[in-house]
Amino acid sequence: MNQLLDHRNQSRILIGILFLLFGFSFLLLTYGCSQKPAGLVYLDELGAQQVTAGWSESKANKSIDGNPLTVAGQLYERGLGTHAESQYRLNLDGRALNFQALVGVDDEVKKTQRGAERASVEFIVSARDKNNNKKVLWKSGLMKAGEPAREVKVSLKGFVSLDLVVTDAGDGIGYDHADWCQARIEYAGKRPEPVKPYAAAPYILTPATGPEPRINGPRVFGVRPGSPFLFTIPATGQRPMTFAAEGLPSGLRLDTNTGHITGAIDKPGTYNVKLIARNSLGTAERELRIEVGDKICLTPPMGWNSWNCWACSVTDENVRQSARAMVEKGLINYGWTYINIDDCWHGQRDPKTGEIRSNEKFPDMKALADYVHGLGLKIGLYTDCGPKTCAGYEGSEGHEEQDIMTYAKWGFDYVKIDWCYCEGKDPRVAYKKFGEAISRAPRDIVFSICNWGVEKPWEWGESVGGNLWRTTGDITDTWASMAGIGFGQAGLAKYAGPGHWNDPDMLVVGKVGWGPELRPSRLTPDEQYTHISLWCLLAAPLLIGCPIEQLDDFTLGLLTNTEVLEVDQDPLGRQADRVFDGDDYQVWARQLEDGSRAVGLFNLDAYEFRKVRIDFAAMGLGAGSYRVRDLWRQKDLGVFSGGFETEVPPHGVALVRLWKK
Repeated sequence: MNQLLDHRNQSRILIGILFLLFGFSFLLLTYGCSQKPAGLVYLDELGAQQVTAGWSESKANKSIDGNPLTVAGQLYERGLGTHAESQYRLNLDGRALNFQALVGVDDEVKKTQRGAERASVEFIVSARDKNNNKKVLWKSGLMKAGEPAREVKVSLKGFVSLDLVVTDAGDGIGYDHADWCQARIEYAGKRPEPVKPYAAAPYILTPATGPEPRINGPRVFGVRPGSPFLFTIPATGQRPMTFAAEGLPSGLRLDTNTGHITGAIDKPGTYNVKLIARNSLGTAERELRIEVGDKICLTPPMGWNSWNCWACSVTDENVRQSARAMVEKGLINYGWTYINIDDCWHGQRDPKTGEIRSNEKFPDMKALADYVHGLGLKIGLYTDCGPKTCAGYEGSEGHEEQDIMTYAKWGFDYVKIDWCYCEGKDPRVAYKKFGEAISRAPRDIVFSICNWGVEKPWEWGESVGGNLWRTTGDITDTWASMAGIGFGQAGLAKYAGPGHWNDPDMLVVGKVGWGPELRPSRLTPDEQYTHISLWCLLAAPLLIGCPIEQLDDFTLGLLTNTEVLEVDQDPLGRQADRVFDGDDYQVWARQLEDGSRAVGLFNLDAYEFRKVRIDFAAMGLGAGSYRVRDLWRQKDLGVFSGGFETEVPPHGVALVRLWKK
């Protein structure tokens, strides 16, 4: 009996132990399901394809130039190499734990003294919660080449997206090679994933041009007394078309078939001329004000430059081809005028006279200029203040007046003067020599100062005879470069006006490549709309940098919108300035001659559509209602009181014009 009881007790104990073991296992399983161990992902595992960069392409585990990641002599095996301005957005699920990295300027910039001196960036880490509220989690402050990497470690708890940003620290993107070293995210939920920046397929907003005649282009034209006069009436519509001009001053003549007005006016003064264009469908009329006096270039130049497409592979035939395409593609009918040859045309100087010669690619410069003029266009040329051009050809140092007189003899109408090999020079003194020579030339020559903003040429460019001056370094076809340059023009409006213009560099739409291999611009369609809209608001010179003969319909639409171009060519010549600077958006506005305002509403976010609003009172427009017109679509949007709001695509723009009702 006792043995039976012992057996039963042992069984009960065994069953109890089994129940305890089962319960403990269940608790472990339940706890394990609700508390998964944290995951860890390095950014290089997610790839660098979605990291935007201001120059070149971001890379995983290498610098922007493809070298090992190195900051202040310390080598890092993992990370991302990029270039300001840069952004990387990652989706989180609210259960990410933290982000860690070591950041700094890559040592590769120290290979040159210029790189070591100019490189400067700031790293910024920000995040958004489920209500889309943005919070800046960490800033590195200014970082220069050679400084030790700085550690960032921030909590990501509760956030649904993460932005890793590198800015240019406010001084331009030159040499801003930036590294996110050992960058990693610890997470408890879903693995973070990179977000692809938004990029729509090309879409055309500009309405098709009608067959009826319409006169476009500038409403004012400046010329010096006695200088050769060339103006082509820019008119769209079905051909054949004939032209007339009432009130032409003495000395001018009109070709009624081509619309070319040529000759010379000796007497200073203001002449109001009625331009007339006729075809079988009707007649168009428009007034042109001709100002004969000391000022030329009364509206920003519009034309083409060879550098962004052909660079040093440019030839005489490239230039002739572009001139023909300017006419055949119809750009001449919208006011596009100049065909400009950039660097790499120079040959050697005459050993006896010192006169500059062109090289074998340009056998006869005068014949080339005559050819371009015969098409109703003007032609420009390039040189340098120093002994050599930027590409190493013969510069104009010591031959400033001689070269200008040679260009005039050849028949050139425009000269761009660069700033390579000019270390130690005072740009005011160097450029004044050219300005004085141009003032004595027997023909009008538009004077383009290209010293990349050194010594603030907007403050003195007009005083040395300049008609336009570069305000920044060279542009390239990235959002960071284009937007950094364009939006960086804030505060310069007071230096621009008829005859003297701030120049934020050439247009990077269509095909570019810097010769001879070409590729489509890396700007998205929306970024290209922003590019053209911003340059027109800025009253900027518009110089196409792509081969005109290869223009596609999208790019042609960008360059032939009459209402957008009218903003750039407005006779008042008042450059836009920034009126609102918000979180990921800006608003720019300029007054036009008729009292209306042109306004650009820009979305600076690369990923999301956002609504942008303008308040009329805050813009200084006063009380009342305003008619709002979409300039790209050439469509009235209605009458609005108090303000106007619209949705703008990522890196896109809404360009509108406001008239008081």
